[in-house]
Amino acid sequence: MNRLSFVCFLLVFIWGEPLFAQQISPTPEQIIALTSKWTGERFPDGRPKVPDELLERLSNVSMEEAWGILRNRGYNNQFENDWIILRDDQVMTGRAVTAQYMPLRPDANDLVKEIGKKEGRAQAGGTNSWPIDTLVDGDIYVADGFGKIVDGTLIGDNLGTSIYTKSKRGVVFNGAVRDMAGLLEIEGFNGWVKGHDPSYIQEMMLATINYPVKIGRAHVLPGDAVLANKWGVIFVPAHLLADLVINAEFIVLRDEFALERLRAQKYTPGQIDSAWSDAIKADFLDWLSKKQDLPMSRAELDEFMKDRTW
Repeated sequence: MNRLSFVCFLLVFIWGEPLFAQQISPTPEQIIALTSKWTGERFPDGRPKVPDELLERLSNVSMEEAWGILRNRGYNNQFENDWIILRDDQVMTGRAVTAQYMPLRPDANDLVKEIGKKEGRAQAGGTNSWPIDTLVDGDIYVADGFGKIVDGTLIGDNLGTSIYTKSKRGVVFNGAVRDMAGLLEIEGFNGWVKGHDPSYIQEMMLATINYPVKIGRAHVLPGDAVLANKWGVIFVPAHLLADLVINAEFIVLRDEFALERLRAQKYTPGQIDSAWSDAIKADFLDWLSKKQDLPMSRAELDEFMKDRTW
């Protein structure tokens, strides 16, 4: 994609009229341009394919640690809270597939259906099944349903079953679902939603798949790593995931060491909560060298410590 094309592509987002780009989803080249800081493996659709191992480690990162690390790197709009959670005792991580919905406008909806037919998308049922058709293992369906609850139910248990079958994950919706009891019967499925209602989806339409979306106060790109737990949802840019995970893991190790030493009354709270002395640093490094249950590999920790500043 040349620079002019990419500028036009971004203006589509700014003006809020992506339908007139004549495509439901960006091309792989456009998604690559949009997520250009990611240099690793990608899916055929262009989305970053962050490693499964990092997603597993992300599940152990606290919301505060993830939020603080992202803020320190200038990413201030990646968190949203105030959710209804199907299973709030579980943590969900995965890769974002985004979808945007809008209030129904017949002429625009006709255009969506026409474009979808040309793209070979399913013609039976509603267009709200199209994002689900794109899911693969490890994906999380992230949809901006503009907060609509009554008549804004994006899925029920049938579509929920399809989502879990394809992705082995669940959903994050700035919108609603129906049939909560049925969704809870899908073993392994989870969801972070803004509401639930017995009504069917009405007077709203799919606009795009895998364009940037706004989820509450968060800005989400396709391929972002998603961390969802009982405290909220955070969307991690793919290119920052590895750095975020190991920094968060290091913070946990520091905190574990500090608590051990405080319980043993080896150091005062003031010594631990201020800049560490050389003696405390040496004690910590010795403690690290003997620790067996590290969250990262020893080689990763050694590499990380080369550039670590206290």
